[in-house]
Amino acid sequence: MTRKQRRLILIGSCLAVLGVAVALILGALKDSIVFFNSPTDVVEKHIKPGTRIRLGGLVQTGSFARQDLDARFDVTDGKTSIKVSYRGILPDLFREGQGVVTEGALDANGSFVADTVLAKHDETYMPKEVADALKKQGHWKDDYGKTPGSEGRKP
Repeated sequence: MTRKQRRLILIGSCLAVLGVAVALILGALKDSIVFFNSPTDVVEKHIKPGTRIRLGGLVQTGSFARQDLDARFDVTDGKTSIKVSYRGILPDLFREGQGVVTEGALDANGSFVADTVLAKHDETYMPKEVADALKKQGHWKDDYGKTPGSEGRKP
């Protein structure tokens, strides 16, 4: 073999190993590159207790209870709901019927123990993922995302 052929074989081998490594890394990260999981996603994916995830959806009306710093509420996507417990100060914009994203893990009982709660930042904002999940479940309202007084205005 000539020197040029050995060099080409070495470069080709390095590129093949690099390609396999990138494919393995992307395959491993496929499920973790998600902004949040809806309650239906959590049930369908059979996420194991203790696995850190983000759970997003709407705070189910009538589910919120608070005692001192302990809060309990249900997060729903209209099809499935998951009980959430959180200890701490909730965001000012947190309320029933509003979008929320929580970070934490499922416990052994299937309830979600959150260590962070993120509420939508104003009354017109809805994260694309929350809107898509609501549309998928058939609970999308046409007035989501409209600003007050924007009726009749052309875009």
